[in-house]
Amino acid sequence: MGAGRFAPSPSGDLHLGNLRTAILAWLFARSTERAFLIRVEDLDRARAGSEELQLADLAAIGLSWDGDVVRQSERSGHYAGALDELRDREMLYECFCTRRDIAEAASAPHAAPGTYPGTCRNLTGTERAAKRELRPAALRLRTEVGSFAVADQLHGTYTGAVDDFVVLRNDGVPAYNLAVVVDDGLQGIDQVVRGDDLLSSAPRQAYLAQLLGYGIPGYAHVPLALNSHGKRLAKRDGAVTLAQLAALGIDADGARSMILASLGLPTASLDAALDAFEPTSLPTDPWVFTTDPNALGTGKTIGWPS
Repeated sequence: MGAGRFAPSPSGDLHLGNLRTAILAWLFARSTERAFLIRVEDLDRARAGSEELQLADLAAIGLSWDGDVVRQSERSGHYAGALDELRDREMLYECFCTRRDIAEAASAPHAAPGTYPGTCRNLTGTERAAKRELRPAALRLRTEVGSFAVADQLHGTYTGAVDDFVVLRNDGVPAYNLAVVVDDGLQGIDQVVRGDDLLSSAPRQAYLAQLLGYGIPGYAHVPLALNSHGKRLAKRDGAVTLAQLAALGIDADGARSMILASLGLPTASLDAALDAFEPTSLPTDPWVFTTDPNALGTGKTIGWPS
């Protein structure tokens, strides 16, 4: 029936927010009789040993997955094939803009916030040759729409901007928006559950999936875990990883129970949570996590056990 997935980047230990999203992805997949896959998104520099620690943490909270773990670093041929197809269709062009160039263009009058203004879209061959002497080019997709709509199980129909986004970085590394689309398409992933900070990227990815002949997955962008200051939870926020919690006497089962409680689900086990899982009953607000027991009773949604 298709598959769902969790796709961490091996840049360090997973924190409770990451683990919460992983549990949600597992619940969505298992509740719909889908396979659940793990993909390591390691195209950027990976921290030595992080993959092993992350997989161990996922197993420690009780998650199981189907098949072998897939690594993006081992899939370069798939990305090259997709780029060749787009190049043959004349849907790529070289871009020489720096981040500063793009930021300045984005601040110009009438510029759409967060979108690329097409600065390099119509350069002549002579202009491109001159710019190649100065810096390497990224490749951008020559899009034919300005926006695209996706269906999200928690947000309904979401329409977002689709600009000429980068598909190959100027260091030769496939861009995230290309790699994730190719991977999902080739792995048969038709259910994408991830943090709602990535909702705005879904229209670009769905549009590219359609161009490449892949099915567009169903999406569920779930609320994030935040710290007590309302910022996205990060490892610097204290006892937020399994290793940090263990040092305080909270084992992996206890951490899982905190996560399940934050979702309003039974905490006895993942199987008990799965039996009670109903997407429409999930909290719609972020989970505010603090390691300060004195914050209990303040009205915040917190994770520290009472």
